[in-house]
Amino acid sequence: MSTTNTSGRRKTAVARIYLAAGSGNITVNGKDYTVYFPTLPLQYIATQSLNVAESLANFDVKVNVQGGGIKGQAEAVRLAIAKALVELDPEVKPALRAKGLMTRDDRMVERKKPGRRKARRRFQFSKR
Repeated sequence: MSTTNTSGRRKTAVARIYLAAGSGNITVNGKDYTVYFPTLPLQYIATQSLNVAESLANFDVKVNVQGGGIKGQAEAVRLAIAKALVELDPEVKPALRAKGLMTRDDRMVERKKPGRRKARRRFQFSKR
């Protein structure tokens, strides 16, 4: 089997993955995924697609991820792995779709407006 490459995005994070047959090693930006994603919830998010497809020990995943925060990066990795698994085996798509792993979350940060402190927050009012 050859290598399958896909990408996933979340907020401003972009993950490019290379999925190949192997023993379950996941490398993110040259580090093991347990080092790159130090907390258990982030590790769970990053491997959720492989767990749902019941193929955690069947593939080696090499990930390049950049931009955004660590949570957005984990979710971008999750989407990219799900897309690669479906590319290899379309039979797992209903299971992944049922867990909501095939849909890109398109919510982005709202831009700051002029005359406001943030996107919607107004400046403090004082009645001097």
